[in-house]
Amino acid sequence: MIPGIVAGQMRRSGGSGAGVSWTVRSSAADSGWRSVCWSPELGLFCAVAFSGAGARVMTSPDGVTWTARVAAADSGWLSVCWSPERSLFVAVAFSGTGARVMTSPDGILWTARAVPEANDFRSVCWSPELGLFVAVADGGTNRVMTSPDGINWTARAAPQAFWTSVCWSPTLGRFVAVAYGSISQFVMTSSDGVTWTARVAAQNLSWFSVCWSPELGLFVAVASSGTGNRVMTSPNGITWTIRTSAADNNWGSVCWSPELGLFVAVANSGTGNRVMTSHDGISWTVRTSAADNNWMSVCWSPERSQFVAVAISGTGNRVMTSP
Repeated sequence: MIPGIVAGQMRRSGGSGAGVSWTVRSSAADSGWRSVCWSPELGLFCAVAFSGAGARVMTSPDGVTWTARVAAADSGWLSVCWSPERSLFVAVAFSGTGARVMTSPDGILWTARAVPEANDFRSVCWSPELGLFVAVADGGTNRVMTSPDGINWTARAAPQAFWTSVCWSPTLGRFVAVAYGSISQFVMTSSDGVTWTARVAAQNLSWFSVCWSPELGLFVAVASSGTGNRVMTSPNGITWTIRTSAADNNWGSVCWSPELGLFVAVANSGTGNRVMTSHDGISWTVRTSAADNNWMSVCWSPERSQFVAVAISGTGNRVMTSP
């Protein structure tokens, strides 16, 4: 059970609550921020960037005040996640010479790690139940790699799609990854991170992010292409249903708040409407974004009751928070 939540209940956000009202914040640097995550144990947000002179990591205890950190290498960092069991941040990159993984116990000091193949890694997630990190790539021979500790990585065979995002469902014991491109199978699933099975998406769109809601028993994926249909949902990762998106923006990231019972997605296109929310993954409502920056990633902090999003564009304002 989630701390602070009575079994069987989820708090619903009001008209001006988290996910609805957004405030722009000063970023530590005008780097190309691509991913942000939250560490409950450290009480720390951590963001990574694919570009920026000496400032490809930034951290914040509150989502408001950010401090630039030195990455292990100036690689094109696209994704970061936190493992409570390993007390470790792990970030992956789509470019870089000999440094496409880096790890940190505190978000401040980072160490480069060797990878089995220099693929274009776009997303990484952690499975507590398996004790396993899984990263997916949109290029290379073996487009999945796994690690029990974030340090030692093993290449895994996977369907040859342009994989962009991966998440874990502890309820189902299943990884789900989504992709973009011109193939017919834009989803793959795995129970162990080693053996992957291609699945058929609801539509052949450019799917860029997927997340899991334990409370709803539902995967939600968002896309950057399509007409009125840039969301799809699935109860199992295998059978998918297309949903109506609130706007035809380039949706690049979606996350779930158990406490609010709310999905939040952010986009890198649109005018004043680069956020959308949903309580069920089916009906979506557009929200006013704090700035028309290219928002690339959003995460939720239960401890702070706060969403944080990061962007690759904007001048000194590449972070927004809600509430």
